Formats: sequence, C-alpha cells, structure tokens
Amino acid sequence: MNTPSTQRPNAAVLALGYAGLLPFVGCAVAMHLVAAEQQGRVLYALLSYGATIVSFLGAIHWGLAMREPHNRTLTWVWGVLPSLVAWLALLLPPVLGAYVLAAALWTCLAVDRQVYPRFALQGWLPMRLVLTCIASAACVLGAVALAA
Repeated sequence: MNTPSTQRPNAAVLALGYAGLLPFVGCAVAMHLVAAEQQGRVLYALLSYGATIVSFLGAIHWGLAMREPHNRTLTWVWGVLPSLVAWLALLLPPVLGAYVLAAALWTCLAVDRQVYPRFALQGWLPMRLVLTCIASAACVLGAVALAA
C-alpha cells in the first residue's frame, strides 16, 4: 500500500506523462524537416503546447494550496505565476519565447523540488526531471532550428 511518503506515479500515469512529450518531440523534429516557410508555424505549435504545460505545472500548486489553504500564500502565488510567464512567452518573438518556456520548465521543476516534499509528493520528482529535460530540450531545439 502506498502511504503519502511513498507515493509514486503508477504505470498508467507514467505512460500519460511520457505521452505528453509527443507534441514537444514531434514539433522539435518537424522544425528540422519542414520547409523554412513552415517553421514559424511549427514553432508556434510547440510554444502553444509548452505554454499549456507550464500553466498546468502552476495549476498543480493551486490544487495543493486548496488542500491546505491556511498559510499557503506563496503556493497560491506560484500557482498563477507560471501561466503568466507562459502567456508572456507567447507574446515574445518565437525564438525568445521558446527559450523563456525552456527556462520556465526548469524553474517549475526547481520550485517543485522544494514544495513537493512538503506534500509527500517527492516520489513524482524523478518523472518530472525526465519530462523537464525532454520538454525543455525540445523548446531549445525548436528555437535553434528557426534561428539557423
């Protein structure tokens, strides 16, 4: 039986998490395969999905704060900040926006590494690390392809 201190994502959750990388990887690969005039559109697809994921990562903290709303002001604030950064990334020139999203993904992981143990969720961090590595690399590869 999983106690709160030993909770880890099960096989279905792992599969869903890794399936969530498909748009990142697909767009990053497509950036290197499509004609130059289509790259902007593909990078925008990558940025849109990345912004959605960064917003989702913040929303997790909103949900955590809802469980224990007292003395969780910083958790509430962090629940909103990633979505604002993601929105800003969509307003920037695409290459810069991709770098901002890559940095936001790493910032979300850094915050999660501090917060998750307080909620006995540290078992989720290994999966988050892998997802962050691949998703942020896809953002950078997409930016590099457009800038080239």
